[in-house]
Amino acid sequence: MSLLKRLFGGGGGSAAPTPRAEPVEYKGFRITPEPMAADGQFRIAALIEGEVEGETKSHQLVRADVLRDRDDAVEASLRKAKQMIDEQGPRLFG
Repeated sequence: MSLLKRLFGGGGGSAAPTPRAEPVEYKGFRITPEPMAADGQFRIAALIEGEVEGETKSHQLVRADVLRDRDDAVEASLRKAKQMIDEQGPRLFG
């Protein structure tokens, strides 16, 4: 029965929501680290936003890498997002 509760959202306990990391400006882009909880660890993930031809575009970065500490995952998410911006720039959205 507990498997069904977890699948359908029943009785999931009272885990406190994870605080959202502050967005960081980098080379005209805005990066919001959003590490995802994954089996007691945190998956590297971030939202990258930028202006392209007057329109706000976004890209959701999600990596397979997981780290035990949320703060480490936030830093790793920022590093990976910056690397993608350096390599791809506005092509990231296209």
